[in-house]
Amino acid sequence: PIGTVPRRRPPRSDMGRGLTLLLLPLALLAAPAEGGTAAAEEVKIEVLHLPEVCSPKSKKGDLLNAHYDGFLAGNGSKFYCSRTQNEGHPKWFVLGVGQVIKGLDIAMMNMCPGEKRKVIIPPSLAYGQQGYAQGKIPPNATLIFEIELYAVNKGPRSVEAFNQIDKDSDKKLSALEISQYLKEEFARDGKKRHPSVHDEILADIFKKNDHDGDGFISAKEYNVYQHDEL
Repeated sequence: PIGTVPRRRPPRSDMGRGLTLLLLPLALLAAPAEGGTAAAEEVKIEVLHLPEVCSPKSKKGDLLNAHYDGFLAGNGSKFYCSRTQNEGHPKWFVLGVGQVIKGLDIAMMNMCPGEKRKVIIPPSLAYGQQGYAQGKIPPNATLIFEIELYAVNKGPRSVEAFNQIDKDSDKKLSALEISQYLKEEFARDGKKRHPSVHDEILADIFKKNDHDGDGFISAKEYNVYQHDEL
């Protein structure tokens, strides 16, 4: 995702994008900005193209699909281009939950499919005083992103997703329900997997989501993106 720094082991490549986004915490999280000047600085947004039909507009928790180029404001050099990564596929990420730098979470709110924006993000809302050496971003760097948004979808922790798994509508997810969901996802994407992958993923899901250890994932435990409908 945009402006992200790896902190943990990334998810297994054979898990499937939709499955991984739905139940497993993403391994890439944005580096926190340092310094206390964020309140005095803001993201500058220039809309380069706005489609005639601008709906739906993005909001916190939505799953977005976008291409973007990143530049250093200081010298104009490009430090990232999504079109040259991952065989040129647009990037997927959840908006407003810290999977990208704070400035991009702000910059891509209320954006619609087909919209293009140029945004300027101050250091306090990007990589702050520490910079990001791996991404060739120096300390205290102001960043410029040119973004093209392709899709705005219901987020992976949406009410619809929970209800899809909760077959008996008891507002909690059992191992059997999640196991069945995994089988359906595996069948849908058609990738070949060792049988042990299913059990590994199921165990990991409960390890990371069943906080009270009762053998179920409640609506509250699942609801990490603060939806109010459950």
